[in-house]
Amino acid sequence: MPARILPVLILLLALPLLTLQPLQPAAAEESDVVKVVYHADFADPRRFSAMLTSINNMVTYYQNELVDYDVRIVFVSHGIRFLTDDTLAGTPFAADAALEERRANLKGRLLALNSVQHVRLELCDITRNSVELPKDHLYSNVEVVPSGVVRIAELEHEGFAYIKIE
Repeated sequence: MPARILPVLILLLALPLLTLQPLQPAAAEESDVVKVVYHADFADPRRFSAMLTSINNMVTYYQNELVDYDVRIVFVSHGIRFLTDDTLAGTPFAADAALEERRANLKGRLLALNSVQHVRLELCDITRNSVELPKDHLYSNVEVVPSGVVRIAELEHEGFAYIKIE
């Protein structure tokens, strides 16, 4: 009798395992999109240039590998300098000679990342309000978010990798 019970027990234990649906495909579908948020809160145009180069290299790689991506830059504090042609005179974020010298180049590269490679640009509204910069002084396609740091936290919670160029 014990010899007959063993195959039945094995079948009873294995049957539930055979009916389980694999969880991997659903998780794989969600992770098919690479999500990255860059944090721009600095004033240095050379550092901003390095960030733009990093983003361009990243999205070019993903495009070549046919990988879907969602890359965003969240601008806070001094980062506002890179989203407007306004000199922000009389504010803590006023343009200096180094920025003015490179502004056209940085603007062109940033707007190309946005329009051609679909990198989203998000600006902290607390920063914008602090210098009373009208929204129409921002470059086109800049999305204003209530708080930059809250936005970064939300994106990280949604699975975005956080990158800050030093």
